[in-house]
Amino acid sequence: MYDLHSLGWNSFQQLCLTITREVLGQTVESFLDSNDGGRDGAFVGQWNPTGHEDLSGRFVIQCKFTSRINHVLRPSDLSDEVTKVRKLVEQRLCDSYVLMTNAGLSGSHAEEIEALLRGVGAKHFVLFGSTWIGQQIRENKRLRMLVPRLYGLGDLSQILDERAYAQARAILESLREDLAKIVVTNSYRKAAAALDKNGFVLLIGEPAAGKTTIASMLAMAAVDQWNASILKLDDPGKVVEHWNPEEPSQFFWLDDAFGVAQYEAFLVHGWNHILPQIKTMLRKGAKIVMTSRDYIYNRARKDLKEGAFPLLKESQVVIDVHDLSGDEKRQILYNHLKLGKQPRAFRSRVKSHLEAVAAHARFIPEIARRLADPLFTEGLHLDAYDLDQFIEKRERFLQEVLQGLDGHSKAALALIYMRNDWLESPIALQKSEEQALERLGSNLGGSVTALEALNGSLVVYSHTGGDSIWRFKHPTIGDAYAAILAQSPELLGIFVQGSAPDKLIEQVTCGDVGIEKAVIIPKALFPLMLVRLREFSTSKKYKSKWLSAWDAKSALQRFLARRCSKEFLTLYLEKNPDLLDEVSEPGLYLSAVSEVDLAVRLHEFGLLAEDKRKEFLATVSEYAVRGDDLYALDDIDIRRMFEDHEFEELLQNVRTQLLPDLADVRRNWQLNRGSSEPPDEHMQPLLELFETLKKHLGDDARAAEIIERETDRANEWIAENTPEEPDRKPRTLGKVETPDKPSGTRSIFDDVDA
Repeated sequence: MYDLHSLGWNSFQQLCLTITREVLGQTVESFLDSNDGGRDGAFVGQWNPTGHEDLSGRFVIQCKFTSRINHVLRPSDLSDEVTKVRKLVEQRLCDSYVLMTNAGLSGSHAEEIEALLRGVGAKHFVLFGSTWIGQQIRENKRLRMLVPRLYGLGDLSQILDERAYAQARAILESLREDLAKIVVTNSYRKAAAALDKNGFVLLIGEPAAGKTTIASMLAMAAVDQWNASILKLDDPGKVVEHWNPEEPSQFFWLDDAFGVAQYEAFLVHGWNHILPQIKTMLRKGAKIVMTSRDYIYNRARKDLKEGAFPLLKESQVVIDVHDLSGDEKRQILYNHLKLGKQPRAFRSRVKSHLEAVAAHARFIPEIARRLADPLFTEGLHLDAYDLDQFIEKRERFLQEVLQGLDGHSKAALALIYMRNDWLESPIALQKSEEQALERLGSNLGGSVTALEALNGSLVVYSHTGGDSIWRFKHPTIGDAYAAILAQSPELLGIFVQGSAPDKLIEQVTCGDVGIEKAVIIPKALFPLMLVRLREFSTSKKYKSKWLSAWDAKSALQRFLARRCSKEFLTLYLEKNPDLLDEVSEPGLYLSAVSEVDLAVRLHEFGLLAEDKRKEFLATVSEYAVRGDDLYALDDIDIRRMFEDHEFEELLQNVRTQLLPDLADVRRNWQLNRGSSEPPDEHMQPLLELFETLKKHLGDDARAAEIIERETDRANEWIAENTPEEPDRKPRTLGKVETPDKPSGTRSIFDDVDA
């Protein structure tokens, strides 16, 4: 059974009319108005309902909604409808009457209702109750996709097989309440269309605009429609690692693909590295959904190789999710309040202001969630001015809510923040975290009790990848906590002392380097940061000691390159002079190795000694001349490290030494292909190398001829070695049409307090 009583009158009518179109096969004209004359929908024509005789003429559809749980429809509930039906019959607008209700039906009452309506002139009568509607939901996958709120209103084990149900549970663990409040927006329709056409969609928007909600809707539809295998990942490298070419229904969901609160360059480098494999995955049937905050994506675009993945340039796969219509905003607000934690008295008092709340220019779905939770509205005056401030100054208001919490609750949030929004349960504190809690006036027991009390409001307990974790209910809560940290030197010191170094370097900057929403460490805490960075010698991402040490070193170098001021770097070099030797000899794959970014940064600040600059340039130049890596020719930051005559010398060496051997370079690439590696993926870096050569040497006719010849031969080799793929019917969700929503005089909030 489904909790249809929680839908509200408006959503129930939309569900009924969708059922009429999708299940009964009728194109319905809808009348969603308080002055509908007794018709919520109508159609003219012929219909052969199962178990009934052929019907023809004018059909009237009426939806009878009740918010009462387990209510059984009685003839007395239809007193108003009887009068309306009589008038419709007299006006020759009703030959057959279809009544749809979320109430229960008994056999005796159904007979009485039919007799009552036939008595006022309806020639034919069909009655569909909650049991029948529930059956249609269970049996019709497309209906569930068109009304995805249903995934959160019933028992999924009734409609999904065991494997799909296990997948769905993993998704729903922390999202079930949100799914029950979902509204099908135009952004969702465009995202579903992009996924159907291209197998890929990138959802962007400001914080709390609904990106994760849309991704969860698409994931649930994929589980339901295709029995897809859902993988929710946080690192580009894991995408290729988990891809199975023999399973075309895999669905990859990557939240915050380029960074959670700030841009993280190494993630973009990771994407660039796997773009050839991504194209192959999409071609073989995989689906990929990514999300990103808009300001982070705008920064990432500068580093993404859009040329290697043209889909990123196409507007139909990059969906801005916070472009909501007025109807969508009202429905979102209604759903959250109707299914939220606010008592009826609150909903009654705020009811008259809800149209204005939904119409506010700064309204986003997160506003609806906060308004529906008593934790956020304690002390809020329900008048026009205070509600306007609640929306207009939502960031400051959230900070005030956090500052007003008791000590144990603040400490609980601090634990989650110190673990970078990933606090494993049961909680095992590090010594520094124990000290941090003590200085905050709390302890482990008090923090755990507070986490349980805050669950569902500010934090959420969920299961991900086999781990039980505490996280912020929404990333904006982490943003607000960061703002509080920045305002309190004492709290900031506790945070630096108590945070794990690998998490710390992802959240702070040493000095103000212009990274949005980062926590800025002031000069007074630089010595403490140096101590914490010395502790960062291994990474928990890898079990291998070598890989663990390599990853920690790379992460530290990226931190120094991207998130540290000149003053801090000067101090760091005094304590770690060997760093200059490390950056002067970077390894291959220059676009991804951390030494390059750090060398560029040190040179920019005048901190890279001249002999080390020349060593660096000699290394990257050698890679270019050998044809191993031409990044030094393309990257504008590396280019600034060259004097003009040095760069011209590099180009001349490439022309005289690399071009004559270009055929050998191509053949070596061909010979080094692994047996399981697709030819086009393997040769993609070489083709990009040819493009770089063409850009820099293409004005030389002889050079252009050589480059073009080797490009053609590389493509011929790819074609000769690519096996024909078996024809697969593409998996599509199907078009999600915009429902017919005529304007009416009845407010959607009419029964919000029922």
